[in-house]
Amino acid sequence: MLTILLLLISNTFMTFAWYGHLKHRDAPLWEAILFSWLIALGEYCFQVPANRFGYGRFTGFQLKIIQESITMVVFVGFAYFYLGESLRWNYVVSFLCILAAVVFGFWGSPAQK
Repeated sequence: MLTILLLLISNTFMTFAWYGHLKHRDAPLWEAILFSWLIALGEYCFQVPANRFGYGRFTGFQLKIIQESITMVVFVGFAYFYLGESLRWNYVVSFLCILAAVVFGFWGSPAQK
């Protein structure tokens, strides 16, 4: 559970680092890059421990699948609440396909010892 919590926090930082500047398109590009890098530092402070603590309970492949799934969940909230974008039916279907990939990624795959 600690791994999931840390990944959730790190992905929140990452989403703001990568996409937060889209709401402030009038800011100079160099400024967007600088602030993004500063925010990304926070992301790394949670991502690296999440992978360290999770590896062994999960395989490397499973950690990546978890991370990408959390990224999608965080991004949906971010795009809807922060960017003001609507969630369309084709996006929902795309997310369901990603969820199916998660199921297949964990199906019959024992965690690394």
